[in-house]
Amino acid sequence: MNAPLPLAGKRGLITGIANADSIAWGCAQAFRAMGAELAVTYLNDKALPHVEPLARQVDAPLLMPMNLLNEGELESVFARIADEWGALDFVLHSVAYAPRDDLHGRVTDCSRAGFLQAMDVSCWSFIRMAKLAEPLMANGGTLFCMSYYGSQMVVEHYNMMGPVKAALESATRYLAAELGPSGIRVHAISPGPLKTRAASGIADFDSMLDRAQAKAPARSLVSIEDVGQATAWLATDAARLMTGQTLYIDGGYHIID
Repeated sequence: MNAPLPLAGKRGLITGIANADSIAWGCAQAFRAMGAELAVTYLNDKALPHVEPLARQVDAPLLMPMNLLNEGELESVFARIADEWGALDFVLHSVAYAPRDDLHGRVTDCSRAGFLQAMDVSCWSFIRMAKLAEPLMANGGTLFCMSYYGSQMVVEHYNMMGPVKAALESATRYLAAELGPSGIRVHAISPGPLKTRAASGIADFDSMLDRAQAKAPARSLVSIEDVGQATAWLATDAARLMTGQTLYIDGGYHIID
């Protein structure tokens, strides 16, 4: 008799899929392969034709718009999940944004409005997701967000997103401490450089990829599949006593000077 899939009977929300190169898509595939049922969000009508076929590939019964700049859309996503499922086992927050001018300039020069918007979309929204997910996780669950090495070290061209991701990792630890007694685990996933639509906004990104491949002990760039498989495993009972971590999936790049 075949053993049941490790996430069979579990339900999760996947945010941040833009196309087939998205980290969130690699995660969605892995969660589904482990047996989970998925709800998927898309940014707007322009993104829908790219996301809808992917949602069908993972048999997602719920496909919902979610632009974090639109008041109330995040709450609507969780309200629909509450109405149709009544419970949730994991959430993947794979969303980040900074205005281009602020991202391409020095941290010293960033605008107040740009910094606050980057913090709102990239960090505070994860805290808000945790708040909305908590009542749906009566039997425990796992929350994931996406970070990057530039949160801890100064990475050329990463600029304002460095402080923003540092705040996100700190929020991860505080959420883990507060929600842990309820059986809810919280992790920040920190992949190595990947060619995604979000990464295309970072200046000179190709040189970052070259450095990562040359310096990582594994001498290899990670793929969205690598990130997805590791992330999905963290939602299983095998990782039930792991929480509050920033987990690097980068071929060891973060340990090298």
